[in-house]
Amino acid sequence: MNNRQSKDTLFNTPNEHRSFTFDEQVATVFDDMINRSVPGYSAIIDMVGQLAHRYCKNGSIIYDLGCSLGASSLSITRHIEHNDYEIIAIDNSEAMVSRLKADLQNQKGATKQIKVKLEDIRESEIKSASMVILNFTLQFINVKDRDQLIKKISAGMRPGGLLIISEKVSFTNMEMNSLFIDLYHKFKEKQGYSELEISQKRDALENVLIPESLEKHYERLLAADFELIETWLKYFNFASIIAFKK
Repeated sequence: MNNRQSKDTLFNTPNEHRSFTFDEQVATVFDDMINRSVPGYSAIIDMVGQLAHRYCKNGSIIYDLGCSLGASSLSITRHIEHNDYEIIAIDNSEAMVSRLKADLQNQKGATKQIKVKLEDIRESEIKSASMVILNFTLQFINVKDRDQLIKKISAGMRPGGLLIISEKVSFTNMEMNSLFIDLYHKFKEKQGYSELEISQKRDALENVLIPESLEKHYERLLAADFELIETWLKYFNFASIIAFKK
């Protein structure tokens, strides 16, 4: 079993409360963690590639913001049939970027289209983008910075460019919010996580991952000059949205 396939056991023993960070420990088990923790994740990654195939023509520049280990970027390379495009994959986790670069060196073919950068996406330049991906990234950005980030992304996109945002979401109705949280925890139990693991990870993510409602995401996108906004996937309290730049 290689590093990318290591099983997520980070929260299976009692430990003191600590905030969740994308460090080397998390990077080592990230693929297993996200596939077992995010319902519909594999479908989202596959759809990123399909949408890139449909909308990214010759000369396209694609940004994968908060790329982690590059699942979205790699999906794109598997789906686009031409080589006249560039993927700029950005993450602020040194552990993630280091592992992604090492993985790309061990692969052949279209992965040469991927340029990996260690940056804070709030400071990154977005320029002439045909497609931008924010897969489970915005939820880790300080709430006060989210409006400005989406506006910056919009300003750096070509007309008709496609934005994909996938997020954990909240519900304004508390009864529905509680229902979907409970269903989500049952989902994680079926993926092999114990009650202790679920509880400790929830505590670690408190005040680190801040979800918002779908309505808030739509409001922000409309204010940033996006149109044709649609939630194409929703599974419990997770959703993926597509939006096009006017």
